[in-house]
Amino acid sequence: MPRIRGRRAALLFAGAVAATPAAARITRIDVLRVEPAFGGASFGAAGAFERVIGRAHGEVDPKEPGNATIQDIALAPRNARGLVAYDTDVEILRPADPAKGNRVVLFNVVNRGNKGALNLFNADVPPGNGVTNRLENPGDGWLQRQGYTLVWFGWQADVLPGDGRMPFSAPVAQAPDGSAITGTVRAEFALQKPATVQNLGSGWFTGMSTAGAPAASTDNAAAFPDGFRPTLTVRASATAAPVPIPASEWRFGDCQAPNDRQVCYPAGFQPGRLYDLTYRAKDPLVMGLGFAAARDLGTFLGTAERDDAGAPNPVAHGPGVKRVIMGTSQSGRFIRSLVALGFNRGEDGTRVFDGALPHIGGGLMPLNMRFAQPGRAWGQQIDHDYPAYDFPFTYAPEADPLTGRRQGLLDRCTADGTCPKLVHAATALEFWEGRQSLGVTDPLGRADAPEPAEVRTFIMASTQHAPPPLPLPAAPSLCTQQSNPNPHTWTMRALLTDLVEWVRDGRDPPPSAVPRIADGTLVAPDELRFPAVPATRYGGVDRPPLRYSAAFDALHVLDRGPDWRPGESSGVETLVPPRRGMASYGVLVPQVDADGIDVAGVRDVYVRVPIGTYTGWNAFRPELFEGGFCNFQGSFVPFAATRAERDAAGDPRPSLAERYPTPDVYAAAVERAGADLVAARLMLPEDAARLTAEAKRDGVRTGP
Repeated sequence: MPRIRGRRAALLFAGAVAATPAAARITRIDVLRVEPAFGGASFGAAGAFERVIGRAHGEVDPKEPGNATIQDIALAPRNARGLVAYDTDVEILRPADPAKGNRVVLFNVVNRGNKGALNLFNADVPPGNGVTNRLENPGDGWLQRQGYTLVWFGWQADVLPGDGRMPFSAPVAQAPDGSAITGTVRAEFALQKPATVQNLGSGWFTGMSTAGAPAASTDNAAAFPDGFRPTLTVRASATAAPVPIPASEWRFGDCQAPNDRQVCYPAGFQPGRLYDLTYRAKDPLVMGLGFAAARDLGTFLGTAERDDAGAPNPVAHGPGVKRVIMGTSQSGRFIRSLVALGFNRGEDGTRVFDGALPHIGGGLMPLNMRFAQPGRAWGQQIDHDYPAYDFPFTYAPEADPLTGRRQGLLDRCTADGTCPKLVHAATALEFWEGRQSLGVTDPLGRADAPEPAEVRTFIMASTQHAPPPLPLPAAPSLCTQQSNPNPHTWTMRALLTDLVEWVRDGRDPPPSAVPRIADGTLVAPDELRFPAVPATRYGGVDRPPLRYSAAFDALHVLDRGPDWRPGESSGVETLVPPRRGMASYGVLVPQVDADGIDVAGVRDVYVRVPIGTYTGWNAFRPELFEGGFCNFQGSFVPFAATRAERDAAGDPRPSLAERYPTPDVYAAAVERAGADLVAARLMLPEDAARLTAEAKRDGVRTGP
């Protein structure tokens, strides 16, 4: 593959677009620069890597059936060819010698503009979005040693530039007469630190990195012709009654001057409260084009020789090269929605991505809607009623007695033969806060759901949404307990390897590992047998009792108005906030053992040879959100060091000394657990060897 660097690359690749038939495709990739990755470091047999930084330009035909499902595509402006254009940042990390790659292109769906994958699969990568976005540190370089080509691309059109984020440019929809489209939008502000100004797109997960839809008027006191007035309210929790904040106490703008992108509250937005701004917005972006961008970029990089300007495809492609798409959290929901909405089918009718790995991504991504807010999520307290969990929940079709529909996430791709091989990986927290049980049961939680042949599901027992960096703070700032540090990396490496062997080599993956109703490992929250863990002071750290309350994140059918298409999590919300139905779905949780550790799913080395209790739930401090679930956090409570220490605390859980009388006993248990996981293809041999060596070197861990 020819390598063209620097300014010459930008000039050569920015040529005029040749006339081609109308179709959804990438028309041009401008390569801005190509540079050695990681300071030119070499990674075993794969050798050195290159970082390619560019911008991809695409266009879609709004009349094509595969594009017509995009919300407001018919109202988007068109270019001279009658097509709707978009463009996106693209970054590629590729072996400098393509022959040394493993013939797999791994497309990572960015999360709110931030790159992932590297910090999930590579151990020892320093924390922080800035570090990973700049690709500064490869950690142990596992992905590179395997020879993967990685591709990142923007898809979320309301992400603001900065800190290395990857933006996506989508057009604004307009009414047929050219006037601005308006609609009612609810923006929920939940902060971790006091502030007086928020972007209209700000939230718990986005901070100030998302723009939000602009206000149709910056006069918050004046009524619109139909009588609508914007309102700002505050609640103590998701279920508390909202208290109005007078219009005289807040305004649109930055507290210095009015603007249509921000809100100012001089008294200050406070942590632990939910502020809801309901306002009239204008100029909706055609957000659903983000799905088309993933489809078109996957098609181009997997099959094309050159773009319309004659520039070569910047990654190795062709027969034998497989395309796998993966994403974490928000990005995992993006993948599930991409498949469900039919965007894994190229316009030539072929499958785009051969494999898919949604990680901690239960629910769906409400991107394909007017005034979409894709940066929001689905917490028990935070973003509780935003679109995220419309039926269907499972990959196989099932009947929903609450909506009367029969549907599955793979219906479209099954009909046209474009389904990817799919490995779904989730944590225990997704059951407690993310309603993940609905992905493995019927809607009422009465029976285990069937699974299609092309799907495997793996629930990582006793894990939280994303593990915190170590060391853990002795006094958590938001939660009652320290967060759960049980890592995903070792399991996720094995699952990615299993998926690649499935799509590239035809080797079936291991069977799904999930809690089930049939064997009593998936139960109603009030049937959980959780131990009474008292207040302790182990290791000199004061910890309150670990109190189990049987709380969970309930889900009702939500009516968003007649223009909402719940079967596709798409459309236009006209009921803001939504109207909640009386009936609820049957959300279940994983059963635990005498230590409070999940008994089913992928039980990694840390829960097979534990030094404490790991849970998928935690509580906010009582003064924050009335003590509801501490957002996306599990709990870690260590065992006592000795029998005497745990007796003094009244702790029913055996101490470390009782479990592991000598360091050799502990190391042998780690080695045995690793060997069992390797045999089950749920851990790689090199990772089992690493943890065993650490146990033999360091002895019994006294901290996570």
